[in-house]
Amino acid sequence: MAPASPQYLGLDLPLAERFYFQMHLIRTVEETLLDLFTKGELYGTTHTCIGQEADAVGVLNAVDRERDMIFSNHRGHGHFLAYCGHTEGLLAEIMGRRSGVCGGRGGSQHLHWKNFCSTGVQGGFVPLAVGAAYAERKSGAIAVSFLGDGTLGEGTVYEGLNLASLWAAPVLFVVEDNGIAQTTPRTLAMSGSIAARGEAFGIASRSLDTTDVAEIHATATELCEVVRRERRPAWLHLKTVRLGPHSKGDDTRGAEEMDALALRDPLLVQRPRVRHPEALESLSRDIVERALAGARSAATACA
Repeated sequence: MAPASPQYLGLDLPLAERFYFQMHLIRTVEETLLDLFTKGELYGTTHTCIGQEADAVGVLNAVDRERDMIFSNHRGHGHFLAYCGHTEGLLAEIMGRRSGVCGGRGGSQHLHWKNFCSTGVQGGFVPLAVGAAYAERKSGAIAVSFLGDGTLGEGTVYEGLNLASLWAAPVLFVVEDNGIAQTTPRTLAMSGSIAARGEAFGIASRSLDTTDVAEIHATATELCEVVRRERRPAWLHLKTVRLGPHSKGDDTRGAEEMDALALRDPLLVQRPRVRHPEALESLSRDIVERALAGARSAATACA
């Protein structure tokens, strides 16, 4: 399958426009997937990152896409699209089509494209990222490992942090703290400080309470440079919001809480900074419509 065109990442746009375009593309894909699920057009479940688009876009515009390694999780569509923009390949994969990036057999949670991979195994990607980064420590490449606050209950996370620090593995750990694990608020499931978890292992740590893609990008760029230059791990804790359900319709939060969270929508934060946002929105919708048509016309993986 041919790689995605640079237009899907908006690489020729000014930075503010590129950020907004990528976030809107991710949002459009995620909303499309929820609609497809209700119509019975998806194989298996799907977890969207609606509200967390700034994390993916801010961080992955700070990496070297040609050599750095990206490890994602079950809520990884935004990470995937911010990395490569391969919209049709993603939709086709989740729809179980042969033209998907993994031939329609990986589905929503298990994606692979060049140096990007994701897994639905909670915490399973942390030791993989550490091992890969350690193996490439002399090449100049770094690894980025995304994890959620709910994953901090997995022992492999702390084993990975320990070895990353001991071995000076060049990994940037990015914690997307959306405050809720499925339907359980973080306050009922976790004690202590997320920001301090990296520090406990002697890992340089930063914490941001923001959905501003520009702020996230600036901090991620700084940390990526530290990891690459000093060949040691770093920890980035991002307090974000999940504006959609855990997977499809399993959201028990009330309207008042959701209205408050909606004020932090990263697209609303970035849109006033962009000239002609309607044109970028139209472009992203057109890309998704054409990608969906292509995916629907492809043969199923089991055919």
